[in-house]
Amino acid sequence: MSMSNFTLGLGILLLVLGVVSFVGTGATHPTALIPACFGLVLMILGWAARKENLRKHVMHGAILVALLGFLGSVSGLTHLPALLGGGQVERPGAVIAQSIMALLCATFIGFAIRSFIQARRSRADV
Repeated sequence: MSMSNFTLGLGILLLVLGVVSFVGTGATHPTALIPACFGLVLMILGWAARKENLRKHVMHGAILVALLGFLGSVSGLTHLPALLGGGQVERPGAVIAQSIMALLCATFIGFAIRSFIQARRSRADV
C-alpha cells in the first residue's frame, strides 16, 4: 500500500471517528468533530500525494498533521486504564475517541517514518 493511500485511509477513519463521536454526544459537543477536521486535512494531503512532484512535501505535511493529532489526543490514553478498569472518568466518550485518534495517528507516524527511511535507502542505492 502506498503512503498516499494509507494517508487517505487514515483521513477517512478519523473523519468517521469524528462524525460518530459527534452523533454519539447527541450532536451537542462540537469538539467531538476535531478528529473529523484532522481527517479531512489528511484526506486532502493523501489525495495531493498522488502527484509525484508533490509527494515528498505533502507527506512531510501529513506526518506533521498526524503528530499534532497525536499530541492533541494522547491525554485520552492516560485516562483509558481507569475507564477500562471500571473506574469513573469525566467524559468516557471523549476518552475513547481521543485514545482511538492517538493510536491511529501514532501508527501512521510509525509507518511514515519507516517509509521515509526506505525511500532514503533506495535513493542511496542508486
